[in-house]
Order: sequence, then structure tokens, then C-alpha cells
Amino acid sequence: MKTHFTILYSCLMIFIVNPLFSQEDWANLNRFKMDNDSINQLINNGDRIVFMGNSITEGWIKHHPDYFRNSDYINRGISGQTTAQMLLRFRQDVINLHPKAVVILAGTNDIAQNKGAVTQEMIQDNISAMAYLAKVNGITVILCSVLPASDYPWRMGLHPDKKIPALNKWIMKYALDNDCYYVDFFSAMTNGANGMDKEISEDGVHPNDTGYSIMEPLLEVVIQDIFN
Repeated sequence: MKTHFTILYSCLMIFIVNPLFSQEDWANLNRFKMDNDSINQLINNGDRIVFMGNSITEGWIKHHPDYFRNSDYINRGISGQTTAQMLLRFRQDVINLHPKAVVILAGTNDIAQNKGAVTQEMIQDNISAMAYLAKVNGITVILCSVLPASDYPWRMGLHPDKKIPALNKWIMKYALDNDCYYVDFFSAMTNGANGMDKEISEDGVHPNDTGYSIMEPLLEVVIQDIFN
């Protein structure tokens, strides 16, 4: 298993660095490069936590900046990204920062087909690869459920209300089987029809201030357990 993932990751890194394969920064590797360099100049007290994700994670620091400003929480969310893009930048944006734990909140943009159609198995492979890479580097893994969405305003008719619960069921089982933490945001935020009401999300996909206020205490229970 270890050899399989090592070969997979090596192939992915070849894709990144070889201009014959990619003529642009598809995974946005340059987004946090300078900030990562600055962080690695600081003393690491062993309590860093990296948040890997998409616009939901990126929006977290915009809505609740104090949640990150007054801690060693490092936000590495990039709007629009899929799990494949996150996997490609996982080493530089997570592993090389030497965190205590990583919070992975990902998958909704895959279901929205932001970078083309993908299967549930492909999403699962990317999430499990990130979790594996973290664990073999001594990083505690916190896997989060994908947030509810009854539909995507920018791409209607893909039935995320059915696909997200199916993916969350797999994420929860994977976490249980592989000694990872699991945070169930979905159950706390769903309106009963596998979507989110306007009180916590104006567009039904991205949390607002109230939505993030629901998420934070659920995550903090896990984080406190890690440090105790």
C-alpha cells in the first residue's frame, strides 16, 4: 500500500513540474508559496493545524478572521478547487509546514464538476491519498463531512443532495477504518432536505457568519481531544 501511494504521488509531482504536461499553475502552487516560506522561518511549537480546502475553507478566514489570527491555525483554502488540485499541492501547503494536524474539507467542487466530470471513486481516491500522505508524515488527520447543498447555483441539476450524503457516508467509514477523526458538519447544518437554509448560507453552498459559528465548536471538540 505504501509503495502504491509513493508511486502515485511521484507521478503527480512529475505532472506538476514538467512543462510538457502542464503549461499553467493548474493547482495554484504559487498561491501560498511566499507565505509558506515565511511560516517555515518561524519557530514551530508543535501546535500548528492546517486547513486544506476550497472556497468554504477560504471563506472561513474572511468571515471569522480572529479564529485564525489568534491561533496557529493556517488556512490553505482556495476557491473553486477540487480534491485533485488539493492533492497536487498537499506536500507544499500541508506536509512541508509540519503541522500537528490537518483539517480536510473537500469534495463539493468535484461533485459540481468544476474541472470536469468525476466519479465518486475518484473523489474518494484523492481524499484517501491526502489522508495517507498526512499520516505517513506524522500528521493527525481530521476529515470533515461535505456541507449540505440541494443544488449548485452555478451548475444546476447535478443532484448534490444525493451525492453529498453518499460521499459523507464513505468519508465517515474511511475515518473510522483508518484512525482519522471525523467532523460531521452536514448533520448540524442540513435543513432536512439535504440543503442549507438562508439563515446559515445565502447561496445554499457557502456558510455565512452564522454557518461558521455552527462549524467551529464541532471542530474544536476534535482539536481539543488531539491536544489532550
